[in-house]
Amino acid sequence: MNLLSDIITYVRRIIKAPSNAVVTDQLIIDYINRFYIMDVSARIQLFDLKKKYSFQTAPGVDRYNMPLYDVQTAPPGSGQNIGLYPVYQGFLDPVYISGVQANFTTLEKNFYANYPNFVQNISTVAVGNGTRGPYTFNLGLLPEVALPENPPFQGIIRGHIDIGGIVAVATDIGNIDPPVVDSMTAIGSGGPGTIQQVPVTSVEPGVYITTQNASGASMVVTDSGQFLDGAVNYGLFMYPGKAPFGNRPIPEGYSITLNTVNYFTGDCVVYFQSIVPVGVNINAQCYFFQTGLPRTVLFYNNTLVLRAPPAQQYLVELEAYMTPAAFLNLADPVTYGYMSEYIARGAARKILSDTGDLEQFAFYEPLFREQEMLVWKRSQRIFTSTRTPTIYMTNDDSMGNSASGNFGGYA
Repeated sequence: MNLLSDIITYVRRIIKAPSNAVVTDQLIIDYINRFYIMDVSARIQLFDLKKKYSFQTAPGVDRYNMPLYDVQTAPPGSGQNIGLYPVYQGFLDPVYISGVQANFTTLEKNFYANYPNFVQNISTVAVGNGTRGPYTFNLGLLPEVALPENPPFQGIIRGHIDIGGIVAVATDIGNIDPPVVDSMTAIGSGGPGTIQQVPVTSVEPGVYITTQNASGASMVVTDSGQFLDGAVNYGLFMYPGKAPFGNRPIPEGYSITLNTVNYFTGDCVVYFQSIVPVGVNINAQCYFFQTGLPRTVLFYNNTLVLRAPPAQQYLVELEAYMTPAAFLNLADPVTYGYMSEYIARGAARKILSDTGDLEQFAFYEPLFREQEMLVWKRSQRIFTSTRTPTIYMTNDDSMGNSASGNFGGYA
């Protein structure tokens, strides 16, 4: 009763299409996935899909995207591959970092009011010499860092690419977040290159290098949110452009000594778009930080932002509602068997709607609603099994226990 093949059979009974010749299994699977992945989480929040999401921070990295499923592949010839999409619907309080509860907010305004990004305007990091470059300089204010870098760090807030940008380059580099690329992949050998592929609106630079050309027009170089293969603390510079895909890679390419910024030492090497006249100042803007144990987390734009930026690897744990993985093989079991009829009726409902069979749609709609209520009732019973805390309750009362014993009680 709880295999994908069973759900397909049930869908066929509802839509009156008993054979594969009328409606193929693969088309029904597509409708099942559309309902299961896209609709269920928006219609009802199920207790069974409430999970713990945990990850390890990286030293000096302050932003972490919501994770994405890898491409889900069906048997050959089925045409049912499903691209990247978020594993979770969103994150909830509480959040724990190294086992200690931290503050959690979705209000960007309040977060940056408490943890402002002070832009450091650094005048004259270099001077034009009548060429495009390369110009080599240091952003200053950072201590000497021995290699390999070991915490604790001071550093520079690095550029970031959101999940829209991760999806945009996944065809070329896979589900890698943040994107780590080599010089040829970033530039594009016969293609647009990863820097140009990422939508402008998905990039949040952290470092700006500015100067003027011979006509007095401003020239700006920023970090791209992409990192150098083999040296992941080196950010790749780019020429920023207009939306949707105006960002451009630097033609001279990328290596440890070319068109990169080291976020822990502040060392930069860069070519500009055109000649920088002799004597013209080259300036920089960036955000410096001191690492530590993060105590506050902002969830915004499907990204978790930590303050302070982590000094080392820390375990972060949050509550989240999971978006289920797709069904692709006929022998796939439905993890929560009690949902089988609900999923079947939901998929059939979408098919009847798309084919314009409004009479059948209207006939089966009350039965679909009944199944939805039964599925939701199961979660509702669990959600309400714990008493809602009030100001008159002690800590152990809020767990539904008496102070005389049981879990959380006092001896």
